[in-house]
Amino acid sequence: MSEPTPTPTPTPTQTQTRIPDLAARAAALDATDELGKLRDRFTLPDGVVYLDGNSLGALPATVAQTTADVVTRQWGELLIRSWDESDWWTAPERIGDKLAPLVGAAPGQVVVGDSTSVNLFKALVGAARLAAPGRTKMLVDAATFPTDGYIAASAARMTGLTATPVDPAHAAEAMDEDTAVVLLNHVDYRSGRLHDLPALTAAAHAAGAIMVWDLCHSAGALPVGLDAHAVDLAVGCTYKYLNGGPGSPAYLYIADRHQAAFDSPLPGWNGHADPFAMTPEFTPADGARRGRVGTPDILSMLALEASLDAWDGVSVAAVREKSLALTDFFLECVAAYVPEGRVEPVTPAEHDRRGSQVSLRTENAREVMRELIERGVIGDFRAPDVLRFGFTPLYVGFADAERAARSLGHIFG
Repeated sequence: MSEPTPTPTPTPTQTQTRIPDLAARAAALDATDELGKLRDRFTLPDGVVYLDGNSLGALPATVAQTTADVVTRQWGELLIRSWDESDWWTAPERIGDKLAPLVGAAPGQVVVGDSTSVNLFKALVGAARLAAPGRTKMLVDAATFPTDGYIAASAARMTGLTATPVDPAHAAEAMDEDTAVVLLNHVDYRSGRLHDLPALTAAAHAAGAIMVWDLCHSAGALPVGLDAHAVDLAVGCTYKYLNGGPGSPAYLYIADRHQAAFDSPLPGWNGHADPFAMTPEFTPADGARRGRVGTPDILSMLALEASLDAWDGVSVAAVREKSLALTDFFLECVAAYVPEGRVEPVTPAEHDRRGSQVSLRTENAREVMRELIERGVIGDFRAPDVLRFGFTPLYVGFADAERAARSLGHIFG
């Protein structure tokens, strides 16, 4: 009688063998991550992987106590005296100077207040007034966040310019002697594509144009270098990678060399050289302070000031290094866990073209993101078919990236 044929031992699939490998690698990377300890500076729900800091940053741990003091003591007890005794009046410039190093600006060039939209309007009209006379064209990022496009079109109408959409990849070719103003996004909000700020700024200047950058999706995630690259004007929000809170005040950067000539289209009393003189004629204040308009929104502004404490001792270069490592690792995990052909990366693979997010295109993206959120992985959806995952290196770790990709694989498995 012949011996029975032994039952073959099942061979582990590629994914089965890689799951513990990737999880172990994530743990090892987190163990040696110098920025990993910064997660303690934030209040995050247990068991949640938060990859939506490119829409709303997590809550810094110091903000609740600071805000309580502003409400109960500064407002509740000192009342109107806090404009002087708590130094409310200088908050827009003081916080601007605190934020400035994160965008590569020297003190005195950033003022905080209003929304990104309002600051963009100031910047675009101000840029048109700084531009050489006779020029008729305003180049506008064709893939920009819709509000930027709306405001650019309005600012162009008001200043006699024609708003012309342009692909940032070909913007330099479109800049000529008729270009007055160029508006581009440093990082595209849908794809996470990083545009070449130094080269495009240089090209605008070579054409004699004024360069305006929207930094909403780059400030706090990667080096910007406004001064180093001679940017003229820039705007940005503070509630994404800067973690200032929902609707926190935005900021306006006015390069020192332009401040004396910057003519804001919104000349409010807070931007007056002598606000309490209450004169009928407007005399602009010196420096970036002329970018102020009305009474500062103190509650959200001082919450932002506290939130920036999370950056104490943090190098933006180190944040960028971790951001690239996180997004590389996430893409590797996605390739390992998600069946081939189910998702398509939209974000460029090249480091010099990638912001701090990964966008994946897939069918039924809205439903996929809803299920991910139910599994405790929070990203977001952009119509019609994009999953966005934002990586904020101050509080996102490699285990978060691995779990997010594994959860995505389970949905498609």
